[in-house]
Amino acid sequence: MTDKLMDCITNPVKCKLLLEIHSQGKSTAKHLANIYNDIPQATLYRHLKKMLSDGILQVVEETQVRGTVEKTYSLADSINSDMETMVEENSGKLYMQYFMQYFIGFAKQFQKYCQSPNINIKKDMTGFSLSPLYLSDDELTALVTNISQIIGAVKNNEPTPKRKLRTIGIIVSPAENTEK
Repeated sequence: MTDKLMDCITNPVKCKLLLEIHSQGKSTAKHLANIYNDIPQATLYRHLKKMLSDGILQVVEETQVRGTVEKTYSLADSINSDMETMVEENSGKLYMQYFMQYFIGFAKQFQKYCQSPNINIKKDMTGFSLSPLYLSDDELTALVTNISQIIGAVKNNEPTPKRKLRTIGIIVSPAENTEK
């Protein structure tokens, strides 16, 4: 299962679909097509079918819509239990594997942007930074909660001509110990 999940995380299209379904709890192909109108419909359905057969997704609802059946997808229960197991076992090795897949997927997306002939760093408002901060556990929790609330307020925005799809990644890591 881990290899199939890693494939989803490193594939830019599958990763988009996975993150949207995860953030919504469940989703239909129609909703995903509306959110990601840059993904051809045949590609979207092919990836959903593959993710379903790989056990990444499950169908939680089927609705009759004008002579066809609309499926509602959610993450398979095993995906959530794999993550819970990793946290419970406190497996640094598995945690690093998940992080590398996250990083590689994000890096592939960033590389594709950087190789685009239409790159415009300033206009596209892209960037990255590291911010080493001294924070107590409570301060870190409050910071992450605030960031989550800010993102939550805009995560269901519908696409419009003025809105561009953007990916924001946040990583919280212990800083290198510089104390001697």
